[in-house]
Amino acid sequence: MSSSTDHHHSTPSGRLRARALGIPLDGTPGTYNAITDVPEVSVGHTTLIEGEQVRTGVTALLPRGRPGVGLPCAAGWYSLNGNGEMTGTTWIEESGALSLPIALTNTHAVGPAHEGVVRWIAENRPDLAAKWLLPVVAETWDGYLNDINGRHVRPEHASAAIDAAVSGPIEEGSVGGGTGMNCYGFKGGCGTSSRLVDYGPDRWTVGALVQANFGDRRELTVAGVPVGRELLDDNPMEDTDWHESSRPLPGGSGSVIVVLGTDAPLLPGQCKALARRAALGLGRTGTTGGHFSGDIFLAFSTANAGALTSEFPRGEPSADEYETLRFIPWGRMDRFYAAAVQAIEEAVLNALTANETMTGRNGHRSPALPHDRLRALLGLA
Repeated sequence: MSSSTDHHHSTPSGRLRARALGIPLDGTPGTYNAITDVPEVSVGHTTLIEGEQVRTGVTALLPRGRPGVGLPCAAGWYSLNGNGEMTGTTWIEESGALSLPIALTNTHAVGPAHEGVVRWIAENRPDLAAKWLLPVVAETWDGYLNDINGRHVRPEHASAAIDAAVSGPIEEGSVGGGTGMNCYGFKGGCGTSSRLVDYGPDRWTVGALVQANFGDRRELTVAGVPVGRELLDDNPMEDTDWHESSRPLPGGSGSVIVVLGTDAPLLPGQCKALARRAALGLGRTGTTGGHFSGDIFLAFSTANAGALTSEFPRGEPSADEYETLRFIPWGRMDRFYAAAVQAIEEAVLNALTANETMTGRNGHRSPALPHDRLRALLGLA
């Protein structure tokens, strides 16, 4: 039987995570060191690697698993920089709730992924589809490695990612929506981590899932050490004029999506406050949040099940037609903010370390973060 330490150090396929390299990281992770340490949360990937041109996919996250689709969670979102897309956010802002699967994919596949989520709900939960469906679909740009205009992601790929969603350890790196992504000029993609928060006699979990496609190589910082400036060689994405335009893309172009989940009882406004802290977790890895990077964050709480429903009212309200929410006092939120920042930092590092060099569209190559050189720069070799 595998131990939690095994899960902390490697993905299900055996790819090394940040802790396997000895990188010092703050906080205490959960059993799987993943967003799936939050009870009920499940994650699934559809990965598309075909020929030399296709490097893309879809990742689905279900806050309450497939059985809990339609049961709202308190939720809030935040945009550090709006050069990106996350659908469904106006309804989250209005209602403070999230009840449908979340899909992450590439920029030009938001439409088919959205349709795929709707199709899955219509086929599996027709009672929900009889109303209105405003799922969250978010994107980052994989056009360096992937033929992004080739319409390779189809609705059935999003549906398949929902069907593939599992709890427990999940794969990271070049999988699902993260398949063709780059981070700090290295191969990036999907990363996850979690932190345990002790609160009196209770213990809660904060988990993070990132689709990492951001950052200038010169900015990369690991455990407080500015390693990127020592790793400027072998940087084809940022050093070559590969882009089909008159100018190369600025360093740091891309995007990042962060999803935070917790079982701690939070109000929608507290979820939004938690989402805002994603910027600090990303900042620990060095980014300054460039204009050409869409940085959009979402946070949800699985507590208070059933208290945020939005049903059609019938007749006049009865004397007891009220909802009650149990929540962490605002003055006690700091430890949850710290957990979010720590989990996001590690999730980004996991996306980088659990990876290997990839060659894709038109021979474009994205090198893997060199583990041995990184360890030497951190004094761990």
